Amino acid sequence: MPMNLFDRLLNALRRPAAAPRLFEFDEVLLEKLRQIAVREQRSEDEVAADLLETALTLRGTDRVRLQVWESLSPREQEVVALACLGKTNRQIAARLYLSPETIKTHMRHSLRKFGVANKAELRTLLADWDFGGWK
Repeated sequence: MPMNLFDRLLNALRRPAAAPRLFEFDEVLLEKLRQIAVREQRSEDEVAADLLETALTLRGTDRVRLQVWESLSPREQEVVALACLGKTNRQIAARLYLSPETIKTHMRHSLRKFGVANKAELRTLLADWDFGGWK
């Protein structure tokens, strides 16, 4: 399976550098980069640098979210997954055979760990995660 642009850039960044790093792009990626540069009236180098910085930031954010997820107890993970699937605390409590107060406690702890104020923010934060296996 060919590596995507992001993985190729990360691999290049991990190599020791005695000289400036040069990246090779396939023609499809290069053409997309050119189109963005023309549309934004910027140089290809500026666009490539911004894209790389954004990708690295997103990757760091993904890593942080995963670390927080892994810090949750198995029960907190279950509660978060069900909440992200749109379940209410009462529905989660009924499904897990727990009291709604216990679910509120798990949810409060989970929200604090993720650094969000409510379930809506939690759903937004984890919107790109697939919780389909928890249904």
